[in-house]
Amino acid sequence: MDEPTRTHASYWIETAPPGDLAPPPHGDLTVDVAVVGAGIAGIATAWELARRGHGVALLEADRVAAGVTGHTTAKLSAQHTLIYDRLRRTRGKDGAHLYATSQTDAIRHAAEVGDELGIDCDWEETAAYTYAEDADRTDELRAEADAAREAGLAAEYVTDTDLPYPVAGAVRVAGQAQFHPRKYLLALVADLKRLGGQVHEHTRVVGLSEGEPCVLTTEDGVKVSAETVVVATHYPIFDRALLFTRLSARRELVVAAPIDAAAAPDGMYITPEQNTRSVRTAPYADGERLLIVTGEHFTPGTGGDVEARFKDLSDWATDRFGELTFTHRWATQDNDSTDSVPLVGPLHPAGRHCYVATGFGGWGLSSGIMAGRLLCDLVTGRENPWSELYDPRRVMSVVREGKDFVKHQADVARHFVGDRLQHLPGPSAGSVDDIAPGDGAVVHVAGKRCAVHRDEDGTVHAVSAKCTHMGCLVAFNRAERAWECPCHGSRFDPDGRVVQGPAVRPLERRDI
Repeated sequence: MDEPTRTHASYWIETAPPGDLAPPPHGDLTVDVAVVGAGIAGIATAWELARRGHGVALLEADRVAAGVTGHTTAKLSAQHTLIYDRLRRTRGKDGAHLYATSQTDAIRHAAEVGDELGIDCDWEETAAYTYAEDADRTDELRAEADAAREAGLAAEYVTDTDLPYPVAGAVRVAGQAQFHPRKYLLALVADLKRLGGQVHEHTRVVGLSEGEPCVLTTEDGVKVSAETVVVATHYPIFDRALLFTRLSARRELVVAAPIDAAAAPDGMYITPEQNTRSVRTAPYADGERLLIVTGEHFTPGTGGDVEARFKDLSDWATDRFGELTFTHRWATQDNDSTDSVPLVGPLHPAGRHCYVATGFGGWGLSSGIMAGRLLCDLVTGRENPWSELYDPRRVMSVVREGKDFVKHQADVARHFVGDRLQHLPGPSAGSVDDIAPGDGAVVHVAGKRCAVHRDEDGTVHAVSAKCTHMGCLVAFNRAERAWECPCHGSRFDPDGRVVQGPAVRPLERRDI
């Protein structure tokens, strides 16, 4: 087996690179709706609203569709691993049916929009499979197939798949899709501009004043006034309903390698076993397809030796698919809600003009498109049949989320309190001199905790070890060269610049 490439390159970004920068606003501006975050949920929401005649500004801290959406595995499916049996128990048959209907509607809508705009995005209709190799899980799969079928999906329990290794059983759902997400979304952004929408990249929003109008403030001090604000930043950067108590961040690794088209399995696959394994292929070169394998999930900041995790994932792929030469590897990050259902709707109970979309649980493509349609209906005052299902104001239920809620709070409390009791999380060093080139650690320097990274040339970069979101201590991910917060998933580069929220301010520089 060839070693995976050392370059962290998303295949989707590499094959659909960003065009000219849409610059930040030159001065204050006023619009009908301001959408914060240009991933799939934000882009879909902005486009839907612009299509209905609203003046929209789409504000992105980095580049459009280059964050979580640019690092997805790009499955557009309503079969979300093992969700329908749980929904049937926690939300009843009607709740499970609404979930299936809304997600299926998103897939259908994406296909229609692609046809309408003539988007060449490698669209392929295929089946989705949730499988297990362990025979002890077949009853669980049978229950899921029954629940998914009852919810309205074309689901069936099967024992044969197109994978080159045996499975004990699988849930197969026909009529799902896979595509190139950036080709699709960049075309949507181009059409948004044609419709009169404004797009501003490198525009980090750091403040929100709710009122009539609402006023957003960027890190450059620009004011954006809007009748309505939509926060679609993956993890909400404004959390006035304490949504962080119901969201947990999860990071997953991805490796990809060309494979002979004749040997490529038909369909999209996922198993909750072995710390999750997800498999799909994508069009690549003549006679080849790109095998994309995802897994090894962990909470940011607690991944340990992430390089070893990449190797485990590559070895797993080679063991099952034969000799592979890995050309790409990257990582993605998702937020799981404690009751497995995304949070899409009013930002908080008293909010009248602010909305949020988050908690997609690894299925952000269908859920992001669904969120765009739902939020557009809410903003324009139209009824939507699944608004109650996704409403962020829903009351927490012990039956729905008690165990997951308690576990998440215990994990956060362990870091939040432990950090204040002088316990250093993750890899640590006795002194700066102990940090090897390419590595990083939290160390005490002059009585202060510093996050110190030594680059390959030996140059030391030092910043505050306290995450600017809520003050938890960060830990270094050597494989991705990033500081990560284990409490809510904020990520920073070695110089402290924000890579991923909810943090909006950089880690302070330290002179050591």
